[in-house]
Amino acid sequence: MYLQKLSLVNFKNIENKTFDFQEKINCFIGNNGVGKTNILDAIYYLSFAKSYFNPIAVQNIHHNANFFVVEGNYILNNREEKIVCSLKRGQKKVLKRNGKAYEKFSEHIGQLPLVIISPADRNLITEGSEVRRKFIDGVISQQNTSYLVDLIAYNKTLTQRNALLKYFALNRTFDQLNLNIYNEQLINFGERIYKERKKFLENFTVIFNAKHQTISAKKELVNLDYKSQLHTQSFNDLLESNLEKDKILQYTSVGIHKDDLNFEIDSYPIKKFGSQGQQKSYLIALKLAQFEFIKQQSNIMPILLLDDIFDKLDHHRVSHLIDLVNNDEFGQIFITDTHIDRTEEVVSQAHKPYQIFKL
Repeated sequence: MYLQKLSLVNFKNIENKTFDFQEKINCFIGNNGVGKTNILDAIYYLSFAKSYFNPIAVQNIHHNANFFVVEGNYILNNREEKIVCSLKRGQKKVLKRNGKAYEKFSEHIGQLPLVIISPADRNLITEGSEVRRKFIDGVISQQNTSYLVDLIAYNKTLTQRNALLKYFALNRTFDQLNLNIYNEQLINFGERIYKERKKFLENFTVIFNAKHQTISAKKELVNLDYKSQLHTQSFNDLLESNLEKDKILQYTSVGIHKDDLNFEIDSYPIKKFGSQGQQKSYLIALKLAQFEFIKQQSNIMPILLLDDIFDKLDHHRVSHLIDLVNNDEFGQIFITDTHIDRTEEVVSQAHKPYQIFKL
């Protein structure tokens, strides 16, 4: 699979631009603020119908415009595919595949697999557990539609249960039968999600460790530890034993929406004890493992977006990354950088067809 052509109208700071791409490596070079990352985000939009960097869709419309359109022409399984995502102020976002609009965007997830590696990924280390859960969910959802359906249903049920707890507190009342309806649904969806996350992380951790060993030249020992309240208690027992607490808090304090990942290097939290270079290597290994996992599960080579990838990586780690590219482990790659000489030196080592767009 690869993206042949990208057309942008009023997307972020880009008023009107069209790109024809090389099947292997495409580089966008320019100073900060010219829109390099926005082009990568537009490609991300075509796979996920949302921005990787800004969840507020209307803010992705150019300042002086009333709408945006992102259009991509792909080759997928020797067929041409046309994806168009558009948004007009005051209206709902529209996503079309070959001229037919999707009723649910979730039906599109996984059709055009993609992985992005960006400085924004540092949030996985520095921010709270929600960011790391979204990472897990994002990887699994690209190749498991039923998981995504369960996840959407779980979050909807969780919102409804929380609303009911607030209603009880506000009206000084309580209805166990009504609450049980939501409990049963949460348990049903939640236990299936937990089993999938556990199974996924057992496979994923092996791939992650192998990728990190390659990038770090086996200098560091890393670990990825899955934390869940369901490891030690059933979901039903958790809800029952925390009912009084939930009534006071007016929200659901236990469940798979509290799951987390521990990131460790040499048995210590990487957030506290990892250098910037070590943290970046850890995150790159995490994303390359995501790439490999999706490739194995879908039998489609995902598109890889590398945003400002060479910054803070020493020459040794960059060369290991290039070795991976040389080994035909990747399909189409998009790279942004501020230094044309550095980029040209790196991509020329890959011995693959490439082109450079100067912005």
